[in-house]
Amino acid sequence: MEVGKNGEKRHVAALILARGGSKGIPLKNIKMLAGVPLLGWVLRAAADANMFDSIWVSTDHEDIVKVSLAFGAKVHPRSPEVSRDSSSSLEAIQEFARLHPEVDVVCNIQATSPCLHPFHVKEALEKITLEGYDSVFSVVRRHQFRWREAKKDTDGVTAPLNMNPNKRPRRQDWDGELCENGSFYFASRDLILNHGVLQGGKMGYYEMLPEYSVDIDVDIDWPVAEQRVLRFGYFGKDKPEVVQLMFCHVSGCLTDGQTALSASGDEMVHMNTRDIMGIRILKREGVEVVLLVSNEDDMSEVLSDKLSTRTGCEVKHVGGETLLDVEKWREEKKLDWKEVAFMGFDEPDVECLKLAGLSAAPGDAPAVAVNAARYACRARGGQGAVREFAEHILLLKRKAKCQMERDRINRESF
Repeated sequence: MEVGKNGEKRHVAALILARGGSKGIPLKNIKMLAGVPLLGWVLRAAADANMFDSIWVSTDHEDIVKVSLAFGAKVHPRSPEVSRDSSSSLEAIQEFARLHPEVDVVCNIQATSPCLHPFHVKEALEKITLEGYDSVFSVVRRHQFRWREAKKDTDGVTAPLNMNPNKRPRRQDWDGELCENGSFYFASRDLILNHGVLQGGKMGYYEMLPEYSVDIDVDIDWPVAEQRVLRFGYFGKDKPEVVQLMFCHVSGCLTDGQTALSASGDEMVHMNTRDIMGIRILKREGVEVVLLVSNEDDMSEVLSDKLSTRTGCEVKHVGGETLLDVEKWREEKKLDWKEVAFMGFDEPDVECLKLAGLSAAPGDAPAVAVNAARYACRARGGQGAVREFAEHILLLKRKAKCQMERDRINRESF
């Protein structure tokens, strides 16, 4: 709860608009981007900023409701009147403000800005909470020379809009221009409802670096955004460089969940060589891998022993509630949950998926597991999902180490 200028307490709410309809990319707001629903990236950043009294998603689609709740947000059912293609964001925000009179400051965060970090939100919101601004919005600095469009009434002649061609400045001699990047718009309730604007009163901007200014409008943006997110996105409070142990459920993750019987009665499971290599890569990097076999899978001791020999991993049997056994083994190894990665497939694994520092579910896992996991694989169980998650773990560990090295260099240099 923020304290206003006159000492009164003000309710500050984050609001993400996530309409189900999208002409460019169907259900864009929950499409997987680098293993996380697009909406999840900004919800994670908003939650970890620790600045909001409430976090809301305004939507008209049941699938988006499920993802929002999985990430801990509240849901505002968006009415049909403000869910049309012609409806503006302001209309949807005004509807939310009218129906939630307890909210004094609305912080509209765009779902299509997956490189948003908690520090962006915190520093921008402090302009309102500490410096007395009525509205704050995000910008990025661009160094682009703009020209007037050559329309018919200009006889095809153009003209410069922001520079003199006779004195064309070098980039290093020009401050550039501030352009909205669409990441967020924070405004007081009074501006939204009584003045009908998101930018007004005492206005301020928050400048974001170009690498964080990612916006997704059309499908062609997706692969570029995914690479940017993997490098500059916010992956949560837990530090991936400390992961020392990975638990992986065999059925549905390392295998496709099927057990075959030969004519002689021998049990057989199918494993992908890519997944086996993924396990070996993790072990070479110092991450212990423990394979979990459910008692309900009826996998014989002989097959479990063969699985252990083939992978070089310890195989442990778990009961109906995976957490009870995993918690016991985690404590025996004296590890915090942030030091544990977990890959699961179905409902018994949900609590472990939520607690682990890094967690994943295969692409064909039930929604209850996918929504609980921090990373959703593209690959299916038994078809490369374990290798994909292994590469994701190592990518984050290396990224974190690079960041630590940059921080160390910066501290010594300045």
